[in-house]
This record gives sequence, C-alpha cells and structure tokens, in this order.
Amino acid sequence: MPDTGTVYVVTLEQRRREAGDLVPGLLRRLADLETVVPFQRARAHAVQGITAEPGAAVAAVLAGLRGGAWSVGVGVGPVRLETATDPEGRTGLRADGPGTVHGRRAAEAAAGRVPVHVAADDEPAAAQAQAVLRLLGRIVAERSDAEWRVVDLLVPGARGQQKVVAAELGISPQAVSKAVARSLWQEEWEARPAAARLLGLCEPEQDGPVRSGTQGSTMNPSESIHS
Repeated sequence: MPDTGTVYVVTLEQRRREAGDLVPGLLRRLADLETVVPFQRARAHAVQGITAEPGAAVAAVLAGLRGGAWSVGVGVGPVRLETATDPEGRTGLRADGPGTVHGRRAAEAAAGRVPVHVAADDEPAAAQAQAVLRLLGRIVAERSDAEWRVVDLLVPGARGQQKVVAAELGISPQAVSKAVARSLWQEEWEARPAAARLLGLCEPEQDGPVRSGTQGSTMNPSESIHS
C-alpha cells in the first residue's frame, strides 16, 4: 500500500483498570470520527486509530481525557500501511513509519494531571499543540456529570437549542444556561480549531520515503491488525 501523507496516530491507554473494561464506551464516542484506520481495541486496555484530520485527532484526545480515565498519545508523521496476517489467520492492516514511532513515544510519555503527549519531528510545534490540548483536556476532565448531561445534548453552532435541552431534561432554561457557562463548553469549542491548527503545523521536516519494517510499529505484529 502507498505511504500516507502526514497523519495522526492516536493511542489511548486506560488508566483506571479498577473501573472495568472502558474500551466499548470509548469506541462508541470515537465511532463517528473521520479516520484512515478506524479506532479499535489494540490491546486489552488500549485503543488506537489513525486520522489524517487534525480536528478528528483533537476530538479523539478530548474524548479520551473526558472523566480522567485515559492517557492519550498523539504521534504526527507519515505512515506506511501494509496488509498483514496475525497468528490466528486474521488479515488486516499493519502501520509502520515515523508516525507510528512518534505515536509510540507519545503514548509512553503521556502522564501527569492532564495525561496527553504530542510527538513529532518538529518538537517545538508538538509542544505548542500539546500545551493547548492540555488546557482543553483540563476542561473536559473536570466537567461534572450534571454538566455533561446538558452539553452532550448541545450541537456546536446551533441556535435556540437550550430551551429544547431544558425541556428534554425537565429543568429550566436558566439551569441549562448556567451549566453551559460553568462547563466552559462554548470556550472549548471555540478553542478546538486552534488546537487542530497547531497539530497541523507539526509537519515532518522532510517527507522522504517510509521504509516498511525499518521504523518499528506502535504495536506488536499481532496487535497492529485492523481487520
């Protein structure tokens, strides 16, 4: 298969194992994102996907940071996708190349109060994107369940929806308005394009050919299958 251009390899590792298997719920939140390789379980407590859209990468990061249950690594760079077969005979895609190397580095380094890390050839650009993602991550990590019940029903850019949400939840429009303000939902959505823009600036210094198998992969061969 041909090399991709610059893509975003997003790896999400479950931090709170005592909470049980949170992978199915996370995959539902990621299902509608535009991807090159869909998000799916990569290991028992890990999810991985590849997208060419920085906005989709931002959305995936914030979905993972919601509730503080996941750490998130974003690797930026070109990737080669090739057909591979795992020991059980399943055929799918294996990813190799600089993007996967950065993805593995980012996943291993994601830690701290807002556990998100961005890795790319352009380290200053990656650090800037990471800083904005951490600010946004702090917002979604600290949002209360009551606030999520409100903002999960909102559509960015739609007008006059707070009354509809209030009726659906059986609360007053004033309560909805206060929840939106406390949750910093509007500020989050206004800042998402800035985070995507910064991720988009993490271009490799040179887009040379990617030699399959020489750059390593984010998972073991049997774990990098996307069937």
